[in-house]
Amino acid sequence: MRIALYQPDIPQNTGTILRLCACLDVEAHIIEPAGFPVSDRHFRRAGMDYLDQVTILRHESWTKFQEWRAGTPCRLILFTTEASRPYLDQDYNAGDMLLFGRESAGVPDDVHDAADERLVVPIAPGMRSLNVAMTVAMALGEALRQTRGTVA
Repeated sequence: MRIALYQPDIPQNTGTILRLCACLDVEAHIIEPAGFPVSDRHFRRAGMDYLDQVTILRHESWTKFQEWRAGTPCRLILFTTEASRPYLDQDYNAGDMLLFGRESAGVPDDVHDAADERLVVPIAPGMRSLNVAMTVAMALGEALRQTRGTVA
């Protein structure tokens, strides 16, 4: 199981997600450019003391990520408010890449179109979206429940 963040905007959310990945032993991918400097020094300054415990792969662009992905067979599952299929209806595989968009703008059409699956975390009518770190935690928890048997 892998997590990918498409051009994340908010360093605190990224730090929370990286900590989650460290605690659950899940590889993290950051697709740049991010809305903040993506470096060990900046993450450490933000209190990311779990940095040594997480595998982070940085991709300079969506194109570079797609090139990496071409050599690593994995199903790309995009979480988006534009999907209609709930994340709990998905059968996950251990090799899946769970992709989450920018907090401010989601993902562009070409990224949306490249996904093998598009899922949504249903929320109450009239609400815009969940915090991305909360969405990652919910989605990863379900994916790991299915593929590992337990989350912890």
